[in-house]
Amino acid sequence: MYSNLIKRYPQIKPISIIILSVLILDQVTKYLARIFLQPKHSIAVLDNFFRLTYVENPGIAFGVRINNKVFFTILTILAVILIFYYLFLLREQKILRFAFALILGGAFGNLIDRFIYGSVVDFFDFEFFNIHIPPFNFLFFHFGGYTMDRWPVFNIADSAVTVGMVLIIINAIWGKSAENKPDAILENH
Repeated sequence: MYSNLIKRYPQIKPISIIILSVLILDQVTKYLARIFLQPKHSIAVLDNFFRLTYVENPGIAFGVRINNKVFFTILTILAVILIFYYLFLLREQKILRFAFALILGGAFGNLIDRFIYGSVVDFFDFEFFNIHIPPFNFLFFHFGGYTMDRWPVFNIADSAVTVGMVLIIINAIWGKSAENKPDAILENH
């Protein structure tokens, strides 16, 4: 069956390799984090700039909390099905196939954690720049302000989803002129 699919859709093999690579790397690093980081909680790698910090995240990517986990899980599964369907349509667009494969690998990695453990293990802890947006009113909208002193802790799956989304946005902005020749773009770089 898989060989018939590959004959009909040759893009499945590289997509499968990318998805499985992200999934395996994500699950192995989370396993190692559970074993080595959970007892210590945090290990400085580059002083305070980069730490490996064990966090169990019951929410979504980058520590964002959600109220309805069942609804979010169903929504994630529907998004995965939609992305799979879309991947079959992307025969010539290698960049978009790569981006969607990254997103799928990351989505599967975090879904596995949610199903098995009820939360996702995060461990990359970076000190980038502080963000402070003061409260303001705009028309009838009141924004209460936002402060972030340290970047949210994340994992390989979150990184793959983020890189995939960035590639999709870049392709949407600059890919229009190259829409008819995506293979030529990849060969020139």
